Amino acid sequence: MAPLVTVEREGAVALVTLDNPPVNALSARLLEELESELEGLDADDGVRAIVLHGAGDKAFVAGADIKEFPALRQSTAGNGSPRGIQRVGNRMEAMRTPTVAAIHGFCLGGGLELALSCDLRVATEDAQLGQPEIKLGLIPGGGGTQRLPRLVGHGRALLLNMTGDPISGQQAYEWGLVERVAPSGQHLEAARELAGVLAERSPHALAVLKELARETRDLPLGDGLGREAMAFLRCLASEDGAEGVAAFIEKRPPRWTGS
Repeated sequence: MAPLVTVEREGAVALVTLDNPPVNALSARLLEELESELEGLDADDGVRAIVLHGAGDKAFVAGADIKEFPALRQSTAGNGSPRGIQRVGNRMEAMRTPTVAAIHGFCLGGGLELALSCDLRVATEDAQLGQPEIKLGLIPGGGGTQRLPRLVGHGRALLLNMTGDPISGQQAYEWGLVERVAPSGQHLEAARELAGVLAERSPHALAVLKELARETRDLPLGDGLGREAMAFLRCLASEDGAEGVAAFIEKRPPRWTGS
């Protein structure tokens, strides 16, 4: 059985490809493979950034595998524990290694929720991003009601979730849903370029930034500033912090260790 997730290394950047024709639907097997690959990459000190993209020219990911929904309905325990896309999304947010989603074609439902779990997103101008679950009498279940409003605001998130209609990559950029927009067909190149920049930064400082973003986004400003100050001191006392300061003074490129 061919894998649904493959990994290629390009120096310090890992390219993770979702390949479940025709539109890379997020089946249970694909999500299991993805979580396993991400865990391995995050534990590899040689990997400094990860790019996530969908194979083919139709979609990043067009959604969850709806054919699996009847079985999911029968097996739902109702205990509220993270599963499926939520579980993988939580794992991605907890990783030290930064992730970049390279979005083209359809990025819908679970596909958008997977992209929302990445640290940064690049989309083509003509990509289609949306949460169409409402058209099935459902709601997003992989983070679409929680991560989406944190990026685009309450009203815009409700608009996407309540209508089910998609927006273009260009509009997603204007809303702050994606951080960069690229011409059609150039999403992967743009995402690799961005990941290359991240791979040149201190792995320790990036990990601290991810931790702060995850743990302080809902705190009062004063509490968040206190956490920021302590995190700054952690970075200053780290090996990477000492190396960065020394490299600046000595006018040479830094040699990061990630410690």
